Amino acid sequence: MKVVALVSGGKDSCYVMMKCIQYGHEIVALANLLPVDDSVDELDSYMYQTVGHQIIVSYAECMNVPLFRRRIRGSSRHQKLSYQMTPDDEVEDMFVLLSEVKRQIPSITAVSSGAIASDYQRLRVESICSRLGLVSLAFLWKQDQTSLLQEMIANGIKAILVKVAAIGLDPSKHLGKDLAFMEPHLLKLKELYGSNVCGEGGEYETLTLDCPLFTRARIVLDEFEVKLHSPDSIAPVGVLHPTVFHLEKKGNADSSSLEEEPGLVFEVQGDGPNPPESTRQLDNGIADVVGQTRTRVNLSKTGKDNTFSICCWLEDSSESSTGLKEDLETVLTEIESQLSKHGVSWQNVLYIHLYISDMSEFAVANETYVRFITQEKCPFGVPSRSTIALPLVQAGLGKAYVEVLVANDHSKRVLHVQSISSWAPSCIGPYSQATLHKGVLHMAGHLGLDPPTMNLRKEGAVAELNQALTNSEAIAEAFRCSISSSAILFVVFCSARTKESERNQLHEQFVSFLDLAKSSRRVANVIDPIFLYILVPDLPKSALVEVKPVLYVEEDEKTDDETRQGQLGEGDYSCWGYKPEKWHQDCLQTRVIDGKICLNVLSISAEVMRKLDEPSGDEEEQLKRVSRFCVNPLNKTLSENSFSWQDTTSLRIHFSTSLGVSVERLSDIFETAFKVLNEMSGGGVAFNGLKEPIFNLVPVLGAGNTSASLDNIITCELFSLRS
Repeated sequence: MKVVALVSGGKDSCYVMMKCIQYGHEIVALANLLPVDDSVDELDSYMYQTVGHQIIVSYAECMNVPLFRRRIRGSSRHQKLSYQMTPDDEVEDMFVLLSEVKRQIPSITAVSSGAIASDYQRLRVESICSRLGLVSLAFLWKQDQTSLLQEMIANGIKAILVKVAAIGLDPSKHLGKDLAFMEPHLLKLKELYGSNVCGEGGEYETLTLDCPLFTRARIVLDEFEVKLHSPDSIAPVGVLHPTVFHLEKKGNADSSSLEEEPGLVFEVQGDGPNPPESTRQLDNGIADVVGQTRTRVNLSKTGKDNTFSICCWLEDSSESSTGLKEDLETVLTEIESQLSKHGVSWQNVLYIHLYISDMSEFAVANETYVRFITQEKCPFGVPSRSTIALPLVQAGLGKAYVEVLVANDHSKRVLHVQSISSWAPSCIGPYSQATLHKGVLHMAGHLGLDPPTMNLRKEGAVAELNQALTNSEAIAEAFRCSISSSAILFVVFCSARTKESERNQLHEQFVSFLDLAKSSRRVANVIDPIFLYILVPDLPKSALVEVKPVLYVEEDEKTDDETRQGQLGEGDYSCWGYKPEKWHQDCLQTRVIDGKICLNVLSISAEVMRKLDEPSGDEEEQLKRVSRFCVNPLNKTLSENSFSWQDTTSLRIHFSTSLGVSVERLSDIFETAFKVLNEMSGGGVAFNGLKEPIFNLVPVLGAGNTSASLDNIITCELFSLRS
């Protein structure tokens, strides 16, 4: 990509340019923001470093790259973490600056910044990039600061300290000192006081005078003044004010050309943008499609009041068949309507499962999706998302199917990093890496993407799995937990294109990865997760594996993790059509966490179906017996652990298309099973008076508890949460 680099003069903004080149990008322009008054060294800004700005003009000559500069007119008006466009805010100066760069150099597609740990700065750069249609590159993000400092010095960053503001740093002693000279002292301060060795806590700021990107010249600082801002005896604050400097040519550079070249430096004027107009209204085209397909709409909703799922899918027929775009518009419009009916909106959505019939139309699905779910509509953070291709048409459904997990409060905590970095894959768009709510961390579906390049690992399914788990672990660490000790459930989607020999190795590799991670962390309380492997037609980017972890990360580390095996016991089962036998317990896995979460996965393989079948029974009766076999042990397990159906946040019934039954027919059968349960329980237990069923049927190619055995015909995934 062609990149405009945001440069403050600091070591970080220069080193990230070097990383951009390392990953195959090209720096074609520089962008810098500076005070209105040249004599002012530092602004009261939460966003910008300006100390040493008098020297930045020389970067254009040193690199032979155009430099665009704008004087900062705004101030820190919008101080909340997540930024929204605010007139006269200092962030809008960046918008004006980068807009002009993009206008003059239309080929630019990305912006680099030296963010390491500041969410405040990263989110603002990402916000501007989103508005301008640019990609944010932040290759230093979340890197270990000690290693990063050593790496910068080893790779030729020659920088001096131009501001100090921390215990152990003295303006009179340390300003103007070279970063390499200061490294041992900075490491000592980290050991003594926990200081950030890269200055991410505001301990110090630097000015780069030379680096490998300065191909024409280096900067020589001849004279400077030390300005003391605070004479505090413990942590005095001071800045370096450059007074005299010159350029020293490198190699064959012509000394006469090393003066300021007006053709390389551009001053950007202009006012900031006006506030955006009102949010999207339902246009007539969408309204027409929704009206035409209303009779095809089907819904399900769980009964819990404060955290619940809403699912929407379409019945397919030759008369009403439409394309993916129209189907997804209909589904999202219906969900939007249902959210409104329940007094919530997209900002309350925690997670979205986006199922489509054909992954080759992913771009179409994404374009439609972003018209409904936007960052403006989700001020508390956009939902996490998993996108999967399912055999929808084979199951008699339309081309789009959406499930949303909703909370009726605003307590969710969202991790949404749009910048491309070496930390974890970016989420460029209105979907986040993970969402934490009431102790449950819902991670997006993760592919085996190499974070800095955003390319899939090429070595096959096992390599993709290891990379996806590494990425998931990086995200878990942002929430101070680990997938090796806090995971409740791993759902692993396997593409039908995966070779069977590779697929058979996945579970063993998965367990090995977790065991290694556990041994390195030495955590006392370790949850034993449930594994659910699902075979699907395709995945985004033609990936072979996608991992979707669910973690328990309650701040209270006390964890009561119980593994149940579905002890069915004795009782009157005549109405269910079967007697409990010992092998039944092998079908059910249960995890009860701290008395708050009850997770159940019930697996019905072809062999189990045969055991449940009666010699004289027809196909219809067999399915009825299977549905009742599913519902009863789930009900019993909930009851034994003091949960009820009212605590259900989601109930997915994955069924194999090899069953040869339509969703409509299977839905009727399971609804009947729940009605029987209702009658046995005295009414009102399973449905809470809802018109819609509490379960959603998800067609798949196969499923299983290990990657080597995906022969489940039906798999029930029940998640219950007690407030």
